[in-house]
Amino acid sequence: MNAYDSIRMQDLLDPFGYTSTEEIEQADMVIINTCHIREKASEKMYSELGRIKKIKDTRKKQNSNPMVIAVAGCVAQAEGDEIFKRAPYVDIIVGPQSYHTLPELLAKISRKEKHLIELDFVEEAKFDLLPSAVSKQGYSAFVSIQEGCDKFCTFCVVPYTRGAEFSRNMEQVYREVLAAVSGGAKEIYLLGQNVNAYHGKRETGENCSLADLIKYIAKIPKLERIRYITSHPIDMLDDLIELHGSEQKLMPFLHLPVQSGSNKILKAMNRKHTREYYIEIIDRLRAKRPDIVFSSDFIVGFPSETDEDFADTLDLVKRINYGQCYSFKYSPRPGTPAAVKEQVPENIKNDRLSILQQELGKQQFEFNMSCIGKNMEVLFTSEGKLNNQIVGKTPYMQSVHILNPSKDLLGSILNVKITKASMSSLSGELV
Repeated sequence: MNAYDSIRMQDLLDPFGYTSTEEIEQADMVIINTCHIREKASEKMYSELGRIKKIKDTRKKQNSNPMVIAVAGCVAQAEGDEIFKRAPYVDIIVGPQSYHTLPELLAKISRKEKHLIELDFVEEAKFDLLPSAVSKQGYSAFVSIQEGCDKFCTFCVVPYTRGAEFSRNMEQVYREVLAAVSGGAKEIYLLGQNVNAYHGKRETGENCSLADLIKYIAKIPKLERIRYITSHPIDMLDDLIELHGSEQKLMPFLHLPVQSGSNKILKAMNRKHTREYYIEIIDRLRAKRPDIVFSSDFIVGFPSETDEDFADTLDLVKRINYGQCYSFKYSPRPGTPAAVKEQVPENIKNDRLSILQQELGKQQFEFNMSCIGKNMEVLFTSEGKLNNQIVGKTPYMQSVHILNPSKDLLGSILNVKITKASMSSLSGELV
């Protein structure tokens, strides 16, 4: 989502003469686009701002164009005016739902106004005012279809920084996907904080589901692959499960976060589902699409988690058998209900995370090894680190490297026989 937002901010500023640069010393404007999910996000932002301030001061001494510094994203939303107090050299603060006001705020800066802040939650205005054209993103493109969250998990800041759930209308999404495909994209990632809670409106005013939207954009001829992230188990509706069995453009890889395998901890997290319900969803999806592979998120050391709760998580991991996963130690987020609960000791968190990651790594490695000898369709998206090497993605989100391609394959989807596998990637040769 942040990558998409960064692209859209660049699109907003292009008509005003701004172009991107890889050299920060050349920048007339620097935007730090922040995420508040990970630990110590605020302190990392202030550290980066301190580095940028030195460059801004140097430019001022050299009588160069003054540098405008903006802070955007979820940390901006959470910290607000506090940023100006700690970093008074910052010029603009915009939240994730209000960055469409950047051109207006820049105009005010040019009139010598200072310390401008815009943190309103007006999602409709944001998407209505963004440029209709989107910068080319390559052969895989992001399209935001849903933002915000109404779930209020007790560990999460998203409802407070991204606001309530909001879905873009179907035609608006369709036009953006069509533009991305016209620009060369073969694969589309539909994005949302709870993407399968999508309920955008048709032109007739009726609500449509994520399954309806996927069926609609799947009609675009040159669109080859469709993915969506990130999903919530309670929003895996019947029509979406059915679609996984019938729509071939919908990739057989699903990131479906569960966070814990313990019903006690799931209740404490306010996840609104049980381990049994989650397993049932997995089983139903596998019945419709036997080759589907799953990814998930796990938090260990959540307040009140016991050895038995952690054992339930390990049991669920072994039962599901994932292709890849993300796992983290719980860290308190100020303002969330779980932050004020009694915390699990850090050494216990470390031990549990190590055990969990060992099991998840074993599953990922075994899945990758099981691909050796198979022919897999690979979308080639970029050059590799080695000379004459290119890299692509399988339907299951694995990176695949091939050497010495006989022709320019970027943007092509071709059969590759997998010859080697590691924990993080595959190698192969063209069939």
